[in-house]
Amino acid sequence: MASGRVRASSYVQSASPINGPSACGIRAPLKVSGALGGRVKVTPTATIGCPVTAHLDRWLNNSVQKAAYRQFGKPVVEIRQISSYSCRGRNGRHRGPLSEHAYGNAIDVAGFRLSDGTEITVVKGWWRGSRREKAFLKEALAGACDEFYTVLGPGADRHHYNHFHMDLLVTNVSKGRHFCQPRPSRGFFAEAEGDPVSTASIKPIPFTGPAGLGFSGD
Repeated sequence: MASGRVRASSYVQSASPINGPSACGIRAPLKVSGALGGRVKVTPTATIGCPVTAHLDRWLNNSVQKAAYRQFGKPVVEIRQISSYSCRGRNGRHRGPLSEHAYGNAIDVAGFRLSDGTEITVVKGWWRGSRREKAFLKEALAGACDEFYTVLGPGADRHHYNHFHMDLLVTNVSKGRHFCQPRPSRGFFAEAEGDPVSTASIKPIPFTGPAGLGFSGD
């Protein structure tokens, strides 16, 4: 916040420090209900640290919104996150190394809502979505791989079939490269010929949460 990369607002609010159990916790947690100055709603409100908050804004601004306009001609107005701070091991295990979620250093994003109400979920769109949905998600993942130090998505393993896990584990930076699975190709993923095709006629896939789509986080 001192640097100006993150600003307190009605969408980004400071919370009391989280201490434990074990090594879990966040010294200066934030409750984030909106990104990009509130233009993109974060549902439900995420509990994350300052660094992830700043990188989330940059990812949405530099990659997600550009991909949305390129493929659909409309901006993203909401993202669905399914895991922010959580004191647990990696991949939800009770034993072994702690997940970056245990430090508020990670966020899992499972879906996006466009300004016309169209919903794009990772679990449906990555493998069985329209050509533009697939292109949008691949561009979003490619952008995440540039912005975050660890990115895991569909195809990485059985735990990440339905969301993008993004964290800032500094040891996953090697010679300027970040750990990214799957690693998408660079560039655009679908040629947008003429006006972007609207998917408004497609019945939206509701964000039903863990019970409906079997969401899990790293």
